[in-house]
Amino acid sequence: MSRSAFRINSAITVESRHGAAVGKRWMELLAAIGSERSITAAAKSVGMSYKAAWDAVEAMNNLADRALVERAVGGKGGGGTRLTANGERLVAIYREVESENTRFLERLNARIAGAESELKLIGRLTMLTSARNHLAGKVVHIATGAVNDEVELELSGGDRVVAIITHESLEHMNLKLGDSAIALIKASSVIVAGDDGTSMKLSARNQLKGTITRVEPGAVNAEVVIALSGGNSVAAIITNTSASEMKLAEGMAVTAIFKASSVILGVGA
Repeated sequence: MSRSAFRINSAITVESRHGAAVGKRWMELLAAIGSERSITAAAKSVGMSYKAAWDAVEAMNNLADRALVERAVGGKGGGGTRLTANGERLVAIYREVESENTRFLERLNARIAGAESELKLIGRLTMLTSARNHLAGKVVHIATGAVNDEVELELSGGDRVVAIITHESLEHMNLKLGDSAIALIKASSVIVAGDDGTSMKLSARNQLKGTITRVEPGAVNAEVVIALSGGNSVAAIITNTSASEMKLAEGMAVTAIFKASSVILGVGA
């Protein structure tokens, strides 16, 4: 049975009503000091600089009721660093919490082993960008060029979005036919054209037909939301003057137009 590409994970922090107190990295540093008995070796094992490690130790000692770390006499090189009894108890309790958390995650991931598509969607929903429009689709066409490549996504409703990205970006994302990707388009990059039944010849590659579901005027600009087929939607930011002159209103058939170079592609890590 193949292992799912998605799983639930968590990081432990100890919190009070005032917020997070101690995180994993500091606790790993304490544990490393306990085993290495050397601040230099402990810092190296957790990927911290010598100064950052000492800064963390001093901060933890200041926050604790009793010191967690102390300098030892007679260690390697004539001296060393070790955990106090208080520090050892703290690490032991943290390890116990960490072990219980690991057991919980294993049970949870076993229970949701068949929920890969739902976990993938949750991952998409946690993505935060400044782009107003996020459209998920599958790569159905890739055309490579000397510098830039053209990538075409098919959305759930059958609409297609074309993006122009650098060949370096395509290789970095390792995009292939059939892969899932997300098209990000700023609302200010979307042009709204009225659908009067005549065809338009434009240089913009993306022309998505839909119906206006919302027009929200602002102080200067208006946001126009256009419903596409398959439940997708595209938002455009245009001037209030343009919206008024075009008599844009809910239920009106329009076309959302944007250049392929205005599309940014994103993929899961």
